[in-house]
Amino acid sequence: MARISLKLDELIDIQALRCEMTALTVATAGDGSGKAARAGVLQLLKGRLTAGRSIAERMLMDDGSGTACAARLSHLMDEIIRALYDFAATHVYRVKNPSSAERMAVVAVGGYGRGTLAPGSDIDLLFLLPYKQTPWGEQIVEYMLYILWDLGLKVGHATRNIDECLRLSRTDITIRTSILEARFLWGEQKLYDELLQRFDREVVRTTGPE
Repeated sequence: MARISLKLDELIDIQALRCEMTALTVATAGDGSGKAARAGVLQLLKGRLTAGRSIAERMLMDDGSGTACAARLSHLMDEIIRALYDFAATHVYRVKNPSSAERMAVVAVGGYGRGTLAPGSDIDLLFLLPYKQTPWGEQIVEYMLYILWDLGLKVGHATRNIDECLRLSRTDITIRTSILEARFLWGEQKLYDELLQRFDREVVRTTGPE
């Protein structure tokens, strides 16, 4: 049986989207915190999401593969979330000299973490921090969540630092499974890598199979 081509680059022109989002801030010297910029971001993302879903549906009609369709929808959402994070961190809540605590990794978990997304499924996200939450982190998470909700998406989310993830995973099998299925999306990859390394060393090797 021939392998089905996912044709992911046909779902969304991410460079064009990012350029259009940045253009929303030209008149304000790069500041995207105003209502007009937010409305523009929402309109752009909604248009790309609708168009990408239509393309994925057409591809499904062509190849009949539900698995490929789920992978395409996951990729489409990946790109939307990445562009949204970068806009929030660069144009809305930019920190010129970030502290070591003002870092974040956006991580996909659950079914979304496995790189598949059925139509109407929850978008499960972990906002991973190095230490305790900061005002910057709260603002980034809040901005992203409200945009995603305004796009009509069902978003499951948690905001935790690495120590919290490890502590909770020792007693909560759901959280432990979510870390096993976690997939890095964007932000500070070193945080994600540290989580996996410490999870393997401090949880998996010390608790054994359930």
